[in-house]
Amino acid sequence: MALLAGVLAGGLPALISPWPLTVWRRAFMAGGFPLSLALSGTAAAELPAWAWLLPLALLVAIYPIKAWRDAPFFPTPRGALEGLSRLAPLRTDDRVLEAGCGLGDGLRELHVEFPQTRIDGIEWSWPLRLACQWRCGFARVRRGDIWQADWSPFQMVYLFQRPESMPRAVDKAKRELANGSWLASLEFEAAQLEPDAVHRCKDGRCVWLYQQPFKPRRVQAPAHG
Repeated sequence: MALLAGVLAGGLPALISPWPLTVWRRAFMAGGFPLSLALSGTAAAELPAWAWLLPLALLVAIYPIKAWRDAPFFPTPRGALEGLSRLAPLRTDDRVLEAGCGLGDGLRELHVEFPQTRIDGIEWSWPLRLACQWRCGFARVRRGDIWQADWSPFQMVYLFQRPESMPRAVDKAKRELANGSWLASLEFEAAQLEPDAVHRCKDGRCVWLYQQPFKPRRVQAPAHG
């Protein structure tokens, strides 16, 4: 009963929280106490030591070490891109790429917002790539390194990365995206660029939109006393 009470005390606030948490964040928060309990040996004292290597191997297969430096495994929230097409209109024959598509939540939102375009996704993890293609039959999903892939065929590249990888994404977009193409970044802005538009999501986050040719961010001169 004490263990059950501890699990409920830790899990219920995450599951019934009124804050706009994603499903994954709720799951991570709710599972924190059971996971720490299991790792302490209290919940599974009879398991052999090698059994703990199985979840680690599964984690590495799903989320390879090579991808750890790029982005955490958090999906694009449902409805986050609603209205994006008004700020960044695309033609029927244009192509859109999500660089690092995970399970395909971003691809689904892009397809809803740009149903007339061709949607592509790139994902390094082969289990996630297979699951993504199964969920997103409308898109072409391939396994690959987003930094080695060619971005030049696309009129929009959508990212949900992290602040540390944004300078690298900007450098690549400068080299490869044609004039008129868009770089779209959920939540994290490119500090060295001036955005052409900013899309406000329902949960308060932003999609930062940059169109080639990119505009360097203006540096304000220091005020003189």
